[in-house]
Amino acid sequence: MKPFDFLVLGSGVAGLSFALKAAPHGRVAIVTKKQRADSNTSYAQGGIATVMSKEDSFELHVKDTLVAGAGLCKEEAVRTIVQEGPARIAELIEYGTQFTQREIPGHPGERELDLTREGGHSKRRILHVKDLTGREVERALLAAAEREPNIQILEHHIAIDLITTAKLGAGGPNRCIGAYVLDKVRGEVMTFAAPVVVLATGSCGKVYLYTTNPDIATGDGVAMAYRAGVPVANMEFIQFHPTCYYNPSAKSFLISEAVRGEGAILRDLAGVEFMPKYDPRRELAPRDIVARAIDNEMKKTGADYVLLDITHKPARFIMDHFPNIYETCLKYGLDITKEAIPVVPAAHYQCGGVVTDIDGHTEINGLYAVGEVSCTGLHGANRLASNSLLEALVCGHRAAQHSAAHRDPLPSLPIPPWQSGNASNADELVVVSHNWDEIRRLMWDYVGIVRTNKRLERAKHRIARLQEEIQEYYWDFIVTNDLLELRNIATVAELIVACALQRPESRGLHYNLDFPEANPAWAQRDTVVRRPA
Repeated sequence: MKPFDFLVLGSGVAGLSFALKAAPHGRVAIVTKKQRADSNTSYAQGGIATVMSKEDSFELHVKDTLVAGAGLCKEEAVRTIVQEGPARIAELIEYGTQFTQREIPGHPGERELDLTREGGHSKRRILHVKDLTGREVERALLAAAEREPNIQILEHHIAIDLITTAKLGAGGPNRCIGAYVLDKVRGEVMTFAAPVVVLATGSCGKVYLYTTNPDIATGDGVAMAYRAGVPVANMEFIQFHPTCYYNPSAKSFLISEAVRGEGAILRDLAGVEFMPKYDPRRELAPRDIVARAIDNEMKKTGADYVLLDITHKPARFIMDHFPNIYETCLKYGLDITKEAIPVVPAAHYQCGGVVTDIDGHTEINGLYAVGEVSCTGLHGANRLASNSLLEALVCGHRAAQHSAAHRDPLPSLPIPPWQSGNASNADELVVVSHNWDEIRRLMWDYVGIVRTNKRLERAKHRIARLQEEIQEYYWDFIVTNDLLELRNIATVAELIVACALQRPESRGLHYNLDFPEANPAWAQRDTVVRRPA
């Protein structure tokens, strides 16, 4: 058994922020599925939304967030996260994050942070590092963590399940005291014990056939929390990024929101603009509106994609502002300074998740969730662009403060080692890959950008049958990374469908043709799912 004071599952900005703030209070283990820099953070192109300009205000940022959230945001959480943003940005800069700057107009030689604008924002408030913001933030935080002697990072480890006192049959209030973790290299299951366990596992984008998320985004934290008895809320609100590069060879390369923020125009394959038909804000409308508009245009015309055109901007402007996008597209034979970019919507961000308070604490003592895995009430029914890294920074900081102040010692309770029983090595891996593909395709077809109750019910019944197969397979064979991820995406798929079926309306990212309007009675009402006792 490996004892620590804090066990962090995930190495993105939320997990690293927590670890850096917790390290002065004890030994921290960071468990990460692949290499330490493999996280959703590293794929975040756009930036971090924070009030840094005299022309901006906390009130405006709060208002923009509430409007995007379509009546489901918790205003207190929004205000707290928005107001604490500048202090967390100052810390990022102290850690060495090199945000893009510009020369101050009329003041030669003087520079300031270059703030850009994205959909749904009324002011320029997006701090960025060209179009590689997440990668730079991850670099700076990892470098700081590697300098901290109290932090140990374990790569190529995947958590299997949380260890709670209730699972061990102990009396009294339930609390989380650790996790079983698979060492993927050695194939061994290890027992980690800690009085504080933090889920910072990111998103569940791989539950869908098309996603901008990396392969690690399989909803592990949500699935583990649900199995441990923690309520999960608002999972129907999956944000589909409107503009994923349409090129099979490029997998799921994201074309940042900032490209539209700097003037790119969406066109059909005939070159005709179409966003003015859908919203007066055109390309700067919130993502759910833009994604549905693109989806509708594709279905109307039968096209496989639409075009995102920024060729009217000077070539040097495009290359300077979006060097990663420019270079990546050029690698696939597309010069975005001269040609429009073929794009399609793709699953991008999970707005619901494990229910927490503003400090990231769940209803099980000792268990926290921070970042995209959590549901704090910030995003409501639709995330405002670039609020995600902001939430991860603020809530990671707050969770570390709260857990350090409220940490109870581990109970004198023996934790049994992981039992594999008579399990054998899986000899039919085709079953895993087939079920994986089937779940992702049925979620795309039946639980995508536009839904109906009939499609949702069909998905519900098929997922239930698949879970029976997966559960049988799980107990019959030695656990592997692929099997654990399959088990988790099946659970997350079940939760998305369950939440979607609870909501008899269309709101934010959840659009149901059977209930095409928002129902005022469902404003401020979360869809909550709890595992049956």
